Amino acid sequence: MGFFFIAIISSLAGWIGWWIGDFFGIAVAIFLSMIFSVIGLHYGAKWNREYFS
Repeated sequence: MGFFFIAIISSLAGWIGWWIGDFFGIAVAIFLSMIFSVIGLHYGAKWNREYFS
């Protein structure tokens, strides 16, 4: 269950990064998607430990 929660949060964060970066070009979209995915991974793991453990 925890892995799926982290994957969903990371994917949503990556999508948000892609959406924001797409206004500025494909390279910015890829870069922001990677950055937001890592941030989502961090917070997804943190929230998983706090709320589901």
